[in-house]
Amino acid sequence: MGILLLKRLGMMLLVMLVVAFLLFLANEGDPYSIARGVLGPYAQQEQLTIWLQEHGYDKPILVRFLEWLGRVVTGDLGVSVQYKRPVAEIFWSRLGNTGILAAATFAIMVPMALILGVLAGMKEGSFLDRFISVLSIGTTSVPEYASAVLLSVIFVYSLDLLPGSSAMSNGFDIMQLILPTMVLVLYGFGYIARMTRASMAEVMTTHYIRTAILKGIPYKRVIVKHALRNALIAPFTVIMLQLNWLLSGVVVTEYAFGYKGFGALLLDAALRKDIFVIEACGLAAVFVAVLSQTIGDIGYTLLNPRIRFN
Repeated sequence: MGILLLKRLGMMLLVMLVVAFLLFLANEGDPYSIARGVLGPYAQQEQLTIWLQEHGYDKPILVRFLEWLGRVVTGDLGVSVQYKRPVAEIFWSRLGNTGILAAATFAIMVPMALILGVLAGMKEGSFLDRFISVLSIGTTSVPEYASAVLLSVIFVYSLDLLPGSSAMSNGFDIMQLILPTMVLVLYGFGYIARMTRASMAEVMTTHYIRTAILKGIPYKRVIVKHALRNALIAPFTVIMLQLNWLLSGVVVTEYAFGYKGFGALLLDAALRKDIFVIEACGLAAVFVAVLSQTIGDIGYTLLNPRIRFN
């Protein structure tokens, strides 16, 4: 396990380095576009040249990349063109807000999806199975913006129970967190539940499960000790993919409720060509993607000791 962990950490660092260079090349390969973004579209050529020289953009791109990487490692993410502030001051607070939203969603969505998926897979073809399947497909097929509007109509305008916006401008407010979390849970839990149901139904038809039942082993023990562990291997992949979605794929939900999170920050930066913010967000998204893959590889070996990675 230790060797596997070291290999995966080394591969993670290598992938991060390669992606960081590609990200830097895509955003800062043309120095003049950066200078015009900072100085404005009407800046003279002489002004652009002076700005580029003052900020070291006359150096070779590999040298600039290494200098940029050194600044990133020390926490210097540059200055935002849009906000006129250091990127670090904006980035970490937005990332923290999305982290809170993702943690709340994950804590509700995953257990609920696994429980419903296991129950449906244990009784394949039953009324419970069909009900859970229809519920899962129905919620997953509804776009996030549609469920956001529907839930707002019910809980904000009709019942007047929850606030309509979730800006979190006055610090943590659990009431402002409820609606965005509900939207994400409804949209994401169905896919995990369906994958768990299919995996559980397949495991329940295997010979070793039938043998354990025929030997008189208590049904609950068969499910918990034998079936569940093998049935979780396939859903585990989907669960790990949800980490990436909960970081950068929640743009619609954050915009619908005015939530000041990572996804909204990345979209604003892309629309306004705020290069330094884009680079910081890109690195964070890649880091979470690679980290989730590493956790997934290690999780496979824990769920099934027969799986080994060289």
